[in-house]
Amino acid sequence: MASSPEPGEFITLLTSDEAAALYAAGRPRRWDRGATMCTEGDASDWVLILTSGRVKVSSHTASGSEVVLAIRGPGALLGEFAAIDGLPRSATITALEPVEGVTVRDFPAYLRNHGRVAVLLMRMVIGKMRDADRKRIEYGAFDTTGRVATRLVELAERYGEPTNGGVRVTLPLSQDELAGWTGASREAVSKALRSLRDRGLIETGRRRVIIHDVEGLRRRAR
Repeated sequence: MASSPEPGEFITLLTSDEAAALYAAGRPRRWDRGATMCTEGDASDWVLILTSGRVKVSSHTASGSEVVLAIRGPGALLGEFAAIDGLPRSATITALEPVEGVTVRDFPAYLRNHGRVAVLLMRMVIGKMRDADRKRIEYGAFDTTGRVATRLVELAERYGEPTNGGVRVTLPLSQDELAGWTGASREAVSKALRSLRDRGLIETGRRRVIIHDVEGLRRRAR
């Protein structure tokens, strides 16, 4: 079942006619939670428009450790780099929960017929580059607790649900995945979460976080 697109995701930038033409050019697909949807280095050239569920986009270092590059949800466009330049996949996409989407194989043909969308895509790619630059600055300027707080604030803003005494983050991320997203070890992330719990800012459980003080967490993130 399709979910409402997240604000700012690719599909929300299109007109109804542009979106309909994109969906018509593809076919629906489904993946179970934990499924690998594409693998770094693959030669496939389709793009995916997520219609429900959330995924992680990740890469691996030479030592084999996972680096989480992004978490994406309904409305996101994935795989556009390989579809445009024809090079192997630059990242692995994994379903964090049951996922549905539409795969489009000849995305360049769609862009040739929809010039406005090509410009929007260029702006979106630039936005991704700016976000990557911002994260690189964070890695150099913030300690692990600051980086963990930053990611938790982002999760609260994107996936938070009001609950008694705070905001519940519903995204099922493990501590290993959170570590990969913050550029830290699992042990360092565990220590950071304990520090934030001791300050009364958050409460944690298995694959869940309740944020009791979003503003306090945001201050710690800075």
